[in-house]
Amino acid sequence: MRFYYRYLQVLVRFLPIAIALLRDRRRFVLFGPPRSVPDSVNRERAERLTQTMLDLGPAFIKVGQVLSTRPDIVPPAYVESLSSLQDEVPEETGGDPFTVLEAELNEAIDLETVTPLAGGSLAYVYTAEYDGESIALKVRRPDLAAMIERDLRVIRRLLPLVTFFADERQQYSFRNAANDFEEIIRDELDFEREAAVMDEIGTNLADDDRVVVPDTYPTLCSKRIVAMEFVEGTKITDDDAFADVSIDETEMATLITRTYLRMGLVDGVFHADPHPGNLAVTDTGQLVIYDYGMSQRLTSQEQADITALYRTLVRRDVDGLVDALIALEVLDSTVDRVAVRRVLELVIETLEGRSEITWRAIITELFTMLHDFPFRIPPNVMLLVRVGTVGEGVCRSLDPEFDFLPATRSFLVDHGFIESELEALLEEFQEDVRKSAPVVAGLPARTDTVLRQLERGELVVRTDPLEPTATDLRLGYAVLSSAFVLAAAVLSFHDALYAAIAFGVAGVFLLVYVRR
Repeated sequence: MRFYYRYLQVLVRFLPIAIALLRDRRRFVLFGPPRSVPDSVNRERAERLTQTMLDLGPAFIKVGQVLSTRPDIVPPAYVESLSSLQDEVPEETGGDPFTVLEAELNEAIDLETVTPLAGGSLAYVYTAEYDGESIALKVRRPDLAAMIERDLRVIRRLLPLVTFFADERQQYSFRNAANDFEEIIRDELDFEREAAVMDEIGTNLADDDRVVVPDTYPTLCSKRIVAMEFVEGTKITDDDAFADVSIDETEMATLITRTYLRMGLVDGVFHADPHPGNLAVTDTGQLVIYDYGMSQRLTSQEQADITALYRTLVRRDVDGLVDALIALEVLDSTVDRVAVRRVLELVIETLEGRSEITWRAIITELFTMLHDFPFRIPPNVMLLVRVGTVGEGVCRSLDPEFDFLPATRSFLVDHGFIESELEALLEEFQEDVRKSAPVVAGLPARTDTVLRQLERGELVVRTDPLEPTATDLRLGYAVLSSAFVLAAAVLSFHDALYAAIAFGVAGVFLLVYVRR
């Protein structure tokens, strides 16, 4: 009974927004021409949708966060608004987390020292005393798992209704987004996994004293609790965050960018939720990263493919970008590469025509222009897109002039993922030589075969008769000159004298062509 009540509740909340969007496509929902609405109306609707996600609780907050990375599904105004979704819900949602502390840590810590600190969509954070030290306890809300499972059932039941009104391309996108969302939120509910990821990232970043990852207390951790070192810091976007520290806003923006690129491209395990509530600055100017529930591990192959994606985007390498998107399974291997290449060239031309290029603009333009090709965004790619868009937003809030792309290029060069411009040209030349060598090596054998066929009269060239013109004759000398240059190149493998003669004849025909 509760399931059906929840289903109707969700349906009623989303119905007005859904009807408005459908009427934009067809004025009378099922038929009629499309209608255009001003940007102000779209922004108002997007804010209403964002508030609805917040009101419906943790599962729908996560849905909104996933949709904020999917410009192929929702319009740009909605992407921007949904990107602001953070894990803030009413404290009573999902029950009192203190009951979990009483059940699991009653004998391990002094519950009288427990003090509430902050709340999120999935958990609540407390401070407590343990062995004479202050620690932080992230505690999952007790009734949350059942609520999430119920809402996942609601979302699965709503999906056929949503896809019925969507076009074929969006049907594919909605289905894979729903599957990926379930995988992501179930990972976030597993606090043992979160503690393990936190330890791994802390170990990876231990050599960088500018970044702080709180240590965990494994004996106190469980599926519902993450116990960690309590590290005080000022929220990174607070007005006074950089008032009395040795690092300024631009330096911090660069540090955030390079730290997240290192996690994803070098270490292979990354924190995927860099919103301002999860980033702080200590009184010594260090960056503190909190809340590792939304995180991801990459295989070595995924690391290589994602590195290739960044490299090709920075270098505007269209062919490499197609390869990277196929390798990451964003595009199917059977996709029409020529058509995709044309679309990607258009994306790059469009972006280069803008005065300002941001990561969000790149992703939005890329996925919007690929709408004619069935594609999916796997969870690892989706989380990396979120890291880029949310992280860039934080960096630009610190420094409005901060440019994500040069910072990314600098990181890739420093870590040897791409070369300097001169090295890149040399690499391209070497690659051309490498690809051409087998062809050049095989030319003598092929030439001998063609000459034998000519001697035996087996080679026939069929052409349609045309009336010769003065232009045709002039072009004929150019063709003959080119032919003798090729012959000289082939003969150079056999006899230098004949090669020199052929080259001389080519020069004669070239002079005649130029003179005429």
